[in-house]
Amino acid sequence: MVTGTEDLAHAVEAAAVMNLLPNRPRLLALGEPTHGDGTLLDVRNALFRQLVEDEGYRTIALESDCLAGLLVDDHITTGRGSLDDVLARGLSHGWGAWEGNRALVRWMRAHNARAEREGRPASERLRFAGIDGPLEITHAASPRAALTELHRWLAAGVAPHLLPSTEETLDRLLGADERWTEPAAMRDPARSFGRSAEARELRLYADELVALLDERTPELIAASSAEEWERARLYGRTAVGLLRYHHWMADRSPARMTRLVGLRDQLMAQNLLALARRGPTLVGSHNGHLQRSRSTMRMDDGQVAWWSAGALAGARLGEDYAFLATAIGTLRDRGVEAPPRNTVEGLLHALPGDRSLVDARRLVAALADRPPAARVSPWFGYAPLDPAHLSELDGIVYVRDVREAGLG
Repeated sequence: MVTGTEDLAHAVEAAAVMNLLPNRPRLLALGEPTHGDGTLLDVRNALFRQLVEDEGYRTIALESDCLAGLLVDDHITTGRGSLDDVLARGLSHGWGAWEGNRALVRWMRAHNARAEREGRPASERLRFAGIDGPLEITHAASPRAALTELHRWLAAGVAPHLLPSTEETLDRLLGADERWTEPAAMRDPARSFGRSAEARELRLYADELVALLDERTPELIAASSAEEWERARLYGRTAVGLLRYHHWMADRSPARMTRLVGLRDQLMAQNLLALARRGPTLVGSHNGHLQRSRSTMRMDDGQVAWWSAGALAGARLGEDYAFLATAIGTLRDRGVEAPPRNTVEGLLHALPGDRSLVDARRLVAALADRPPAARVSPWFGYAPLDPAHLSELDGIVYVRDVREAGLG
């Protein structure tokens, strides 16, 4: 153990997290170095419960489809829909099948049901949000749902002659959804519909609809509610974001992949900033999406670098954004054994306890005379901490041994 690190470890508790920070942030980002059910989701769920009960947090936001997430939020706030259906349709990437996410949604609904019985105000109810777009690095959804919902909402609140198009025109330009979801488009830009004449016209309509939404804000909120207006803004930025993403899927220049990964995180950041306006929120996503430094990834045609959602949101929010990176010792289900002692994870592995909250700034000071080496992962799905970025962290949640549900 490096001298000076003995008293860096605290219990992973809400009070200890707040003691690391200058104030209670509106966005508390909890990153993870790998996705999967099991120990890491248990840690997240336990921390969220404490943040709700002791620190006034009311929303949790996950790296999942922002539009599909509306189903989860509706279930949590009203009880509509069965838990199985909500998890299957409301969480993308198949993550609704994970027991950790099922336990989270079940607990949040029970919390709200109890609040309803006790007659507590709406401000005491818990909320759920997805921060990702309806896309992944390998594909993107049709903009139909977002664009159509935005048009319908505006059509109910403004004079028809103000709308830039009819819903029938949008439907004609959108065509079959298969145009947009062509699996081969990620590998072959020529298979993408994103730079067709119809797509170009849809981008103009989407821009006009969003401009109209902003322009008529006072009357639209007065006729509905601020909550409904915010939902319309979600539809708007998702429609615009998807059309931009499809545009760059059709690009043939060397900038293509850099723009695609950057656009995904840009949409995430926009969703994060909207949640920050709502109130204190715990954000769960990959470390790479939440870090303050530039993210990198090696692709088939070379390495790409872009600014993460956390970097973009953090630059706007300042101390209202805080980032805790999760680091792990072993993930034996995936062949990740105990870390070398000269790495950050190896140093943390020597600390007592199975789960620790570490003051990143004090750790950096303690390691000033002995810079740690970078850990190398034997499995592509796990990303170790980068020692060069330790100073940009507000804290580290260290989990000694990770078990994945259903494995091992």
